[in-house]
Amino acid sequence: MLAIQIIAFIFCFCGLGAAIAATASNEWKVTSRASSVITATWVFQGLWMNCAGNALGAFHCRPHLTIFKVEGYIQACRGLMISAVCLGFFGAVFGLVGMKCTKVGGSDQTKAKIACLAGLIFILSGLCSMTSCSLYANRITSEFFDPSFVAQKYELGAALFIGWAGASLCIIGGIIFCFSIAENSNAARRGYAYNGATSVMSSRTKVHNSVPDKSPPKHFDKNAYV
Repeated sequence: MLAIQIIAFIFCFCGLGAAIAATASNEWKVTSRASSVITATWVFQGLWMNCAGNALGAFHCRPHLTIFKVEGYIQACRGLMISAVCLGFFGAVFGLVGMKCTKVGGSDQTKAKIACLAGLIFILSGLCSMTSCSLYANRITSEFFDPSFVAQKYELGAALFIGWAGASLCIIGGIIFCFSIAENSNAARRGYAYNGATSVMSSRTKVHNSVPDKSPPKHFDKNAYV
């Protein structure tokens, strides 16, 4: 079970790193080359900045100075990604405490419960990240395939795929953490059944030995020695 918990923690830690990278990235959507007249210049946008670049390697980014002029779906994606990162951080802390290779956390049963809690937190973190990326991608695709939308069309950026990958890793690692408590409980039940059988046999032996011998005393005649 120790190796399984280590693998689960690696998955969750990589997923948390991917969520942080996706949150800070500015490539959530990029301009479509098919609908752009000038292909040497492109625009890419993120949750915090709008950037423009050209073929010469020059980039210019402009942050969103106020949240009141930002569209609603961007604010929702911001909140979900921040929640995913925060949940992933707390999940990592609980995961370290609940792993069997660490010296903190108490008994094995307590550590198993903490590991299960860490798994649930990581699953919630992955769901938040997955929802945010899917919401943003749905907005991009709906605008791209809408024939009445005449503004600049965008395509899916690299940050969305990074966020989806990180969310998948967090969910998989969280599920493995949750299954670790089931394996621990099965081992505890097997140990309890064996000790119970031993205690029953020992108690029966003690009772049998403690019962006094009530058989009538034997009287031997003197002719028996002849």
